[in-house]
Amino acid sequence: QGGIAAVLAPEDSFEAHVQDTLVAGAGLCRRSSVEDIVRQAPRRIQDLVDWGVHFDLDAQSQTMDLTREGGHSFRRIVHHEDQTGREVHKHLLALAEAHKNIHIFENYLAIDLILSRHLEPFRMEPAQNLGAYAFNLQTQKVESFLAPFTVLATGGAGKVYKYTSNWSGATGDGIAMAYRAGARIANLEFMQFHPTCLYHKDERNFLITEAARGEGGDLIGADGVPFMKKYHPMGSLAPRDIVARSIDAEMKKTGAPCVYLDIRHRPREFLQQRFPAIYQRCASYGIDMAKDPIPVVPAAHYLCGGVLTDASGQTDLRGLLAMGETSCNGLHGANRLASNSLLECLAMAENGSKMIMTNQTPMFDIEIPEWIYPTETNDDEMVVIHHMWDEIRTLMWNYVGIVRSTKRLSRAQHRLKNILMEVRDYYSHFQLHRDLIELRNIATVADLTVECALRRKESRGIHYSLDYPFATAESDLITPPQDTILDRGRP
Repeated sequence: QGGIAAVLAPEDSFEAHVQDTLVAGAGLCRRSSVEDIVRQAPRRIQDLVDWGVHFDLDAQSQTMDLTREGGHSFRRIVHHEDQTGREVHKHLLALAEAHKNIHIFENYLAIDLILSRHLEPFRMEPAQNLGAYAFNLQTQKVESFLAPFTVLATGGAGKVYKYTSNWSGATGDGIAMAYRAGARIANLEFMQFHPTCLYHKDERNFLITEAARGEGGDLIGADGVPFMKKYHPMGSLAPRDIVARSIDAEMKKTGAPCVYLDIRHRPREFLQQRFPAIYQRCASYGIDMAKDPIPVVPAAHYLCGGVLTDASGQTDLRGLLAMGETSCNGLHGANRLASNSLLECLAMAENGSKMIMTNQTPMFDIEIPEWIYPTETNDDEMVVIHHMWDEIRTLMWNYVGIVRSTKRLSRAQHRLKNILMEVRDYYSHFQLHRDLIELRNIATVADLTVECALRRKESRGIHYSLDYPFATAESDLITPPQDTILDRGRP
């Protein structure tokens, strides 16, 4: 809904964009990654334009219309109405489908990576990734896909939480697969909660873009009084972690189930043109954006951690890359700056493709073992699988949410360990099913998230602990703030 951050205005600068990113990241960004990605932005935007993507233009200057979002010091967000992602996806998918060397396999669900040590367990060389096993949802059979390079681009893990802006498939699959294969995972405690998802009994995950606040929308309580200036001088345009915590505090203080986003000062025509999808969705629920404040609550939105990678997306495993929300390359640190996510996807795809093209190696001839299928049926057990799905997501929302405590995290960890044992038993003995495969992944990612959160003995960025309410002061550190890295033992 938002857009893509890029320095295009004459008054803006790369250094300003870098600094905004570093400030939002609360000391955990990798400056080299930030500078590389920020400086690529104008070229990557031009790539999209060359491929047919349309961005909104200013009516007078006919240059790109730039909006502003939380944490940005200038207007630098290019967009297509409030459907930027759909516009980009539409054109890139059409190009991919028409390309003679690109083959798209629909209705498959990746299960696990295939490693050289699986085939030759006694070889002492570092493990190399050879491809992945995938479950064909139509034939109900497992197939192997082999390649000299495999890229994990499976998105985030919002479905680990009960309330999320993410689509139903955001179950952390790539992160769980990489961890099981032996790649390091970092910073899963930094799940960004978007401050403004629509609050309605019939709608769980519809995002109200931050651009609405960039266009002057203000957060108000049920009494109609704006409250964000009490928490931050930037008011409703403060960084997302601060806005989400402020809304959470207001709701707890008043007992209200939501707060409201007020953009009634904007003309109806502007709202219909700038936010057509949001305007129509709100109208379908009886909310008139031009007359009514929009009820909103925070929801799990974006995972700033993931599979640890370098500037090209290379993981610990040879032949395995990770990009986008699945990865942790140092751009976002402890809190993502708004609209840096699509920019990251574009820049890392460029970096990764260059690395792959300069390191091409022929695929060696190997024979992949056949998948061993458990024979027990699980028709009667699906209700238990669905119950564990709900239990994990509710537990994560209540115990590992916007505000955390060591006691809540410890309780969550204890219960998750038991759930993981149950999930492993189901996975080992029952027939494969999409819900079972994804349950295995959300249980793994939930457990790793709690482990990361318990290891961070401070509050930083998105991670806020009642037991450690302050960030560790720089003067108290021998080294700069550290990533939380989970390592199963490098293969």
